[in-house]
Amino acid sequence: MTKGFWQPPLTGQVPKVELKVAVSNNDLYALGADLSGGLSRKVYFLDTVDRALQRHGVIVRIRSTKGRGGDAVVKLRPVLPKALPGWLRNDDGFAVEIDALPDNYACTGALKRTLGRHEVERTVAARKPLARLLSGRQRRLLTAYANVPLDSLRTFGPVEVRRCRLTVAACDHPLVAEQWTFPDGSIIAELSTRCPSSKAAVVADETSSALRAHGIMPDDEPQVTKTEATLRHFRPRSVNP
Repeated sequence: MTKGFWQPPLTGQVPKVELKVAVSNNDLYALGADLSGGLSRKVYFLDTVDRALQRHGVIVRIRSTKGRGGDAVVKLRPVLPKALPGWLRNDDGFAVEIDALPDNYACTGALKRTLGRHEVERTVAARKPLARLLSGRQRRLLTAYANVPLDSLRTFGPVEVRRCRLTVAACDHPLVAEQWTFPDGSIIAELSTRCPSSKAAVVADETSSALRAHGIMPDDEPQVTKTEATLRHFRPRSVNP
């Protein structure tokens, strides 16, 4: 059997797994990704100047989506599901899944808040802190895991993101193609798919074989998450949005 892209211990400890792999921008188009007709987003991350949230395993992401509502997410990565407090585990907006890259994996917990259409854009235009879009429970999560004052958070971004679904021959499930374009023109391209953890091994093997059949191979270099790439790229603004 051909070695797969993903080799984490995909167990039933969490309900879902997201398989991700960084590819070239040309790979997306070779697979027929119609990014011009997909979702268009602006993505921001929040952290302190010295990236204290990242050191504590906390990620704060704000997204605006063209023609739709935005969202605010506070993530814990990595996280031990059994060690989470009850108030968080029982929150309907909280979800746990495994994020799997070809060379590493992590269990991630995410508390999401849906925002109104144009709410992110209005906040940015008014030069108000994006942290004001976080819910009370998200702020509680920040305090519990990082204890970082909200007024110390700075904006990293935005990154222009295009996203679409695509179907690949010999793959029974759709993939998601994402293209992240930074202000200097550099691009991160990624393919991903979500599945129940009980099917992760089968889906990982099937997806690996399908991508290899199209000449797509995982890079030998360590894969960098989109969060890390964004935090590296941007210098935090002295004044939020």
